[in-house]
Amino acid sequence: MFPRGYCLFDITHHDAIGETMEKYCDLHTHSYYSDGTYSPAQVLKAAEAENLSAVALCDHNNISGLPEFLATGAQSPVEAVPGVELSADYEGTELHILGLFIRPEHYGAVNSLLEEGRKRKEQSNVLLVQNLNRAGFPLELEKLRKSTGNEYVNRAHIAVEMTRLGYTRSVEAAFDHWLSPEKGLYIPPRWIDVLEIIRFIRGLGAAAVLAHPFLRLNEDKLREFLPGAVSAGLSGMEVRYSRYDCRTTQLAEQLAGEYGLLPSGGSDFHGEAKPDIRIGTGKGDLRVPAAWCENLKNAATRDKPATM
Repeated sequence: MFPRGYCLFDITHHDAIGETMEKYCDLHTHSYYSDGTYSPAQVLKAAEAENLSAVALCDHNNISGLPEFLATGAQSPVEAVPGVELSADYEGTELHILGLFIRPEHYGAVNSLLEEGRKRKEQSNVLLVQNLNRAGFPLELEKLRKSTGNEYVNRAHIAVEMTRLGYTRSVEAAFDHWLSPEKGLYIPPRWIDVLEIIRFIRGLGAAAVLAHPFLRLNEDKLREFLPGAVSAGLSGMEVRYSRYDCRTTQLAEQLAGEYGLLPSGGSDFHGEAKPDIRIGTGKGDLRVPAAWCENLKNAATRDKPATM
């Protein structure tokens, strides 16, 4: 979406004897429990290889990978941050809200919220595959379900399959030419209102973070959205992201400061599904300070409810 250019962040590595190297984290990754290709354990191992201090697993509308993620994290030097990426509706636009530091005792509440959304997503998948078949792209939804390992299917899986079958030259081309809502074949499911999602996350004692805002909103729309979102309990906003250029990063950081939001950042790592994005560094120049993770952890536990 944005033209990329190298953005030099004001972070210094210290390699001299007696000094500690700056630590970084990645607060937005995915496993094969949504549309990534790594297991939750492999996500942590990849974070270890990059010497990250913390990594957050934020599968799309799915927390099934969190038990494995936390179990592996208990034996890892990398902090495992349990999260989820929830789809939400804002005046007809689909926004994504990350819930970070979700506690195991609240998994049941999250799954109850997600169940209705899964049904709507499945209806959307059926309609999309039917429309693609009519457009001349034979696909079998049942075969796609079996290929994912957990029967969770979204457009990324469909794009990968279209590319594998030679219908499109790349995953990006599949989205550009066939799978975006503007093309008319994909009818997005109706999601829960975004302010309700934010209140829900804060009610769990977790941190609510607006994911990649400039993938969905321009500056004017974002300024319209943020006051109500902050009032609802939005804790932070992704300001460093793999698909942001330097100008977009600077604007995001400026707006986060204006509206009193904690900065967050992540690669949106999907493993082989997005081979150009590496955990911790995105497309090569992403750096998310470890302190940002600590700040969001403090925000998650601040004023948390005693009971659900």
